[in-house]
Amino acid sequence: MARDPDTTPDQGQLAARFWVSASGFWRGRSARRAWPVTLLIVAIVVLELAVQYGMNLWYRHFFDAFGRKDGPTVWLETLIFVPLVAASVILAILSVWARMATQRRWREWLSRYLIDHWLADSHYLALELDAGELPEYRIAEDARIATEVPVDLAYGLLTAFLTAVVFVVVLWRIGGSLAIHAFGMSLVVPAYLVIAVIVYSAVLTTAMLAIARHLPKAVEVKNQAEAELRSMASSLRQIKAPPTIVGKRTAHLRGLRRVLNKVIQRWRDLAGELMRFTLLSHANILIAPAIAWILCAPNYLRGTMTLGEVAQAAAAFVSVQTALNWVVGNYQHLAEWTASVNRVSSLLFTWDRIDDIEESAPRAPVQAKSGSAPAGLN
Repeated sequence: MARDPDTTPDQGQLAARFWVSASGFWRGRSARRAWPVTLLIVAIVVLELAVQYGMNLWYRHFFDAFGRKDGPTVWLETLIFVPLVAASVILAILSVWARMATQRRWREWLSRYLIDHWLADSHYLALELDAGELPEYRIAEDARIATEVPVDLAYGLLTAFLTAVVFVVVLWRIGGSLAIHAFGMSLVVPAYLVIAVIVYSAVLTTAMLAIARHLPKAVEVKNQAEAELRSMASSLRQIKAPPTIVGKRTAHLRGLRRVLNKVIQRWRDLAGELMRFTLLSHANILIAPAIAWILCAPNYLRGTMTLGEVAQAAAAFVSVQTALNWVVGNYQHLAEWTASVNRVSSLLFTWDRIDDIEESAPRAPVQAKSGSAPAGLN
């Protein structure tokens, strides 16, 4: 991948460079190990959604019977609840196995890929000249995060998309319209629950992106400082203690303390970003269910919604809101993944630059050995 060595790759270039190499897991010989578990994850997501929809219907039937004080139906619905819970637990356990199997195999493949490139040609020697860096850390830790997090994110994103589609339909059909009478005027809002959940989710996501917009950078600079600390601590071990180099050891210790202070400061910065993130995410957990019940209250008090329909609509509202705010719920993981992808991609770009330099360097002419005939004359 040719690139101007004087330019710094932007976020899009870093992500593209990572995917060019990392997606090789789903191609070639490794595809036989990659695709079965990938398709299993997709199947689990669909089955989990079916169980979730069954639970949503159960809320309606159970609370309708509860409101009628229909004892036999309440106990029947209680019995139905047991297999729904069992199916949900089994699928959850199976999803953990499938996701971790994918993460484990992908990490193994990418780590081998990076190690092979690290030891190829002059990559190893060239990277040894870079001060303050430990390429082995990027291969070990950043490669782990870069392959572990996206599997969970993809699983969650697919779940969120299908959940939003299914339960928006539930809200549309159950919520109906809301009649508002105020100041001598009447206004009918169709599909008001759908409109409300979209507006609420949009406001929450916008607020999160505004308040925690510096979180990805905070994670990245913290990881960079940690890498510098490890590199300097590792090099300190290589310094012996004869009198002639005591001064060198003392200077190195001062540098180590300076880098440690930098790490602590980066942790403080990250803590501040996470506190702002938690402010919105935790408030949303508390507020969203209450908003759903409050929005359903007018139609329930008018008798146009049953208690079971209110419970079903409230559960669907929370499900849709959670799905639409997938970015909010996973913002911290996205930040961690972005930071690790950037570091792995920077390593790949470094190797690309080394290859470009070597390819463009003039090659010395090969001289024939003394006494040998020119090529083609033997």
